[in-house]
Amino acid sequence: MVENLEGISLKKCVNLPTLSQISSKGFRNLRLLDLTEASPTILENFIQGRNLNNVKWLCLKKCMIQKLPSNLFYCLQLQVLDLAKCQCLEEISSSIDQLNALQELHLSQCSNLKELPSSIGQLNALKELHLTGCSKLKEMPSSIGQLNELQELHLSCCSELKEFPTSIGQLNALQKFDLSWCSQLKELPSSIGQLNALQKLDLSWCSHLKELPSSIGQLNALQKLDLSWCSQLKKLPSSIGQLNALQHLHLSCCSQLEELPSSIGQLNALQHLDMSWCSELEELPSSIGQLNALQKLHLTGCSRLKKLPSSISQLNTLQHLDLSCCSELEELPSSIGQLNALQELHLIVCSNLKELPSSIGQLNALQKFHLIGCSNLKELPSSIGQLNALQKFDLSWCSELEKLLSSIGQLNALQHLDLSWCSKLEKLPSSIGQLNALQELHLTGCSKLKELPSSIGQLNALQKLHLTGCSKLKELPSSIGQLNALQHLDLSCCSELEELPSSIGQLNALQELHLSCCSELEELPSSISQLNALQHLDLSCCSELEELPSSIGQLNALQELHLTGCSNLKELPSFIGQLNALHKLDLSSCSKLKKLPSSIGQLNALQKLHLTRCSKLKELPSCIGQLNALQHFDLSCCSELEELHSSIGQLNAL
Repeated sequence: MVENLEGISLKKCVNLPTLSQISSKGFRNLRLLDLTEASPTILENFIQGRNLNNVKWLCLKKCMIQKLPSNLFYCLQLQVLDLAKCQCLEEISSSIDQLNALQELHLSQCSNLKELPSSIGQLNALKELHLTGCSKLKEMPSSIGQLNELQELHLSCCSELKEFPTSIGQLNALQKFDLSWCSQLKELPSSIGQLNALQKLDLSWCSHLKELPSSIGQLNALQKLDLSWCSQLKKLPSSIGQLNALQHLHLSCCSQLEELPSSIGQLNALQHLDMSWCSELEELPSSIGQLNALQKLHLTGCSRLKKLPSSISQLNTLQHLDLSCCSELEELPSSIGQLNALQELHLIVCSNLKELPSSIGQLNALQKFHLIGCSNLKELPSSIGQLNALQKFDLSWCSELEKLLSSIGQLNALQHLDLSWCSKLEKLPSSIGQLNALQELHLTGCSKLKELPSSIGQLNALQKLHLTGCSKLKELPSSIGQLNALQHLDLSCCSELEELPSSIGQLNALQELHLSCCSELEELPSSISQLNALQHLDLSCCSELEELPSSIGQLNALQELHLTGCSNLKELPSFIGQLNALHKLDLSSCSKLKKLPSSIGQLNALQKLHLTRCSKLKELPSCIGQLNALQHFDLSCCSELEELHSSIGQLNAL
């Protein structure tokens, strides 16, 4: 029976004409009522004249109402009222103070709401007030300070809000205060320091905020302060050092911030300090070394920062240090080696950094070291080999780096080594074979690299080897076949590579072999047939390749074969029909290919066959109709193709 219902949802019931057939005495046990996007008719029928005295949760989200139904104020048990996105709502009745049990009031994105009634201060049970996106709200009533139970106040994106009443300081229970994107807010009242329970204060994107009141230091419970993108903020008050509970301080993109007060060192609980893209910041105070709890320090994009204070070595708990894009940074202090807890060090695009201190080898906990784009770094200290915990070492785009020292082979934990686009690197030390944990080696764009050391075959854990664009590389060592774990080998654009060693067939785990644009490669070794795990073979634009070995048919796992632009390839071996797993065969722009072998019809798994611009192809074999799985067949620009065989009509999956 209707009388027993405790919850009902008429969400988006815009066409429901009436509820008049239900007695006005119904719903006496109703607790939850969802009328999201309900029509005005439903609102009038449902709320007016019905017994909703026991409703505790009422949602009128997205309803097209200009004011609240008067009968709503008789819902004396109401705890949650959701009016979010009621964009026609212009006012809140002063009668709202009758909702004595109300704990949550949601008015987010009520974009026409201009003010709140002073009676809102009488909602003694209110714990959460959400006004995010109320873009016409210009001020808060002084009675807001009477909300003794209020724990959360959300005013994000109230773009017309310019100031606060001093009574805001009376909100003794307030824990979360969100003022982000209040772009007209110029100052905070000094009374804000009275918010004894405040744990989180978000002022990010308050682009007109020029300073903080000194009373901010009285916020004894504050754990997180976000001032990101406060682009007019030039300094912090010295009282900031009194925030004994502060764990997170975000100052990223405070583009006018020139310095930090020395009192910053008093923040004993601070774990995360983010000053990324503070482009006017020239130095850090020496007191920063007193931050005993600091775990993360972000200084990315501090383009005027030339050096770090030696006191940084005192940060015994620091785990993450990011100095990326500090373009004026010329050196690191030798004391950096004392950061015993440091796990990640990022120096990406520190274009003026010429060398690393030898003490860097003392970073026993370091796991990730990024030097990407340090274009003036010419060499690494030999102590680099002492980084026993290092797992990822990225030196890509270090365009002046000429050599690696033999000590690199001592990095027993190293899993990922990236030397891509180190365009002056001519060789690798033989000690590289000692990297027993190495899983990925990236050498893409090392255009002066002429050879690999034979010791490369000792890399038993290596899964990925990228040599794309190593244009001086003429051959691979025969020891390459010892890489038992290798799954991915990329030799694309190795334009001087003339042949592959027969030992390549020993790569039992190899799944992908990329040889595209190896323009000097004339043939493949017959041993390629032994690659039982190979799924992807790319020979695109191997313009000197005239034929494929007949043994290619033994590649039972091969799913994709790319021969695009093999302009000297005249025919395919008949054994190609044995490739039972082949899904895709791309022969586009094989301009000398005159015919396909009849065995092509045996490719039962083939789904895609590309013959675009095969300008010498005159006919298709009759067996083409046997390709039962073929879904995509491209014969565009086959200018000499005179007719299609009638069997093409049998391609039921096409």
